[in-house]
Amino acid sequence: MQSYTIGQASRLLGVSPDTVRRWADAGRVTTRRDENGRRLIEGRDLAAFAVEVGQGGPSGQSDEDLTYTSARNAFPGIVTAVKLGDVAAQVEIQAGPHRLVSLLTREAVEELGLEVGVEATARVKSTSVHIDRP
Repeated sequence: MQSYTIGQASRLLGVSPDTVRRWADAGRVTTRRDENGRRLIEGRDLAAFAVEVGQGGPSGQSDEDLTYTSARNAFPGIVTAVKLGDVAAQVEIQAGPHRLVSLLTREAVEELGLEVGVEATARVKSTSVHIDRP
């Protein structure tokens, strides 16, 4: 399972690293230390927390905390759900306060290694959403 540093988690959640540290210190999201002493968040834990934040739960952001950009077509986030069919698949990404859903082939999901807790970017063009993986 992929783990995320505080900095990576803050970028995916759309908040500052200090905010993620405060949430971790308050027990809102579980962290562990790696061999170098860095705090890490397991991908599944971060995915569940991202959904809570995106739904405006107790840890949600105010409008003043949001980052604004002119690049409106790329949404880096974390995979929060994957539903596989025989041929097609549905992938949900929580990108800060935005929940995006993409329908793509099962083969594409498998090739990209998409699963809950994995970092991915949703790219939107017209009426389609494409998924990238770093």
